[in-house]
Amino acid sequence: MKYIFNFPDIGEGLEEGTIVEWLVKKGQKINSGDILVTMETDKVVAEIPSPKNGIISDIYGKIGEIIKVGEALVEIELEEDESTEDKPKMEMVEEEGAGVVGTLELAGNSAIMTASAEGFENSEKPENKNKKALATPVARAMAKDFGVDINKVIGTGPAGRVMKKDIQDYYDNLHKTSNKNEKSSSTSVSEDSVEIENLTQIRKTIALNMIKSKHNAAHMTLFDEVEISELVRIREKFKNHKEGLKLTYLPFILKAVAISLKKHKSLNSEMDLEGGRLIYKKYYNIGVAVDTERGLVVPVIRNVDKLSITDIAEQLKTLIDKAANNQITLDDMKGGTFSVTSYGSIGGKFAVPVINYPQAAILGIGKISQQPIVKNGELAVGTVLPLSISVDHRIVDGGEVTRFINTLSDYLSEPASLIIE
Repeated sequence: MKYIFNFPDIGEGLEEGTIVEWLVKKGQKINSGDILVTMETDKVVAEIPSPKNGIISDIYGKIGEIIKVGEALVEIELEEDESTEDKPKMEMVEEEGAGVVGTLELAGNSAIMTASAEGFENSEKPENKNKKALATPVARAMAKDFGVDINKVIGTGPAGRVMKKDIQDYYDNLHKTSNKNEKSSSTSVSEDSVEIENLTQIRKTIALNMIKSKHNAAHMTLFDEVEISELVRIREKFKNHKEGLKLTYLPFILKAVAISLKKHKSLNSEMDLEGGRLIYKKYYNIGVAVDTERGLVVPVIRNVDKLSITDIAEQLKTLIDKAANNQITLDDMKGGTFSVTSYGSIGGKFAVPVINYPQAAILGIGKISQQPIVKNGELAVGTVLPLSISVDHRIVDGGEVTRFINTLSDYLSEPASLIIE
């Protein structure tokens, strides 16, 4: 029996993914749990396993194509023991020039759509309303080739099923409208004068999250500087104390942040506006923004307050390496309570960081530089670290964020106090 396996809902509100690599081919025998394809989702690159034993009879989508949750990935010819396990009987539906359609398993929906001569029928949970278009794989493939969102096409087939002709008509009408708009445009540019690059899933997510943060949080940003000559001395002394691990300033900063958050709980909280409450978190999971070729990701180091500086440095190195190699998982980015972004390594001094909503605050780390300072009533050369912190002003008042920065600065200027704490 033919079985259509669709791109499943793997959580975190993901709606689509881009095919990175196919790990199977037509005619290949597979077992349940074997990896079929690698997909780049909004946040990570995920491996999608097969739910069944059988033989791959068809593959939908090419490398680089975007597949929405619920759309077909592969067609599997099930083994006998797989096809006889308490499954509803089904008939085959064919569209001229199309492959045979089997069962369509809809991601996030336990209903199984059964193909019949009259169209697709819901074999269980009839009350479940699914808005995704009903169509044969060949129609879906045609829609992808034409760049058409099949869910917007009105089907004329049995039970409203989208046919090839529906795709062609929709595409023709869309093309005519596009041509009219191009002709009516008063400005135009040649292809040589622009460079067009498709948005990656991560870049789409960054855009959506930034808008969500700006719309839902009342941003306020505070700038300050802290003199860290003693931290520079200690870091220089111990930066190579463990083979294979180069100690940077960031582990010290993360430790100081975690301890400071214990004394200023509003910065480690979130607002539940619908429930009319503030949620203060007594665990300190700090997300660290990592710049990769694919875009910005924010993996999380958990329970930073309980880790040593060396432990933090090791976990930080592991996460940065995973990010660079596109190996970050959803679990690596879950559960953050506060975020830190460091732009100083590439020369930035101050910034207005955007809060990683629904967190209450984000700290920006600027470029360390030597500057003239007044020390003990005399002019001296000091090492200065710029700090920028954005907070959700609905949760954190100006006085409290200033007190947090003062506490953080005390730990960074006297790093030995981190050990005492």
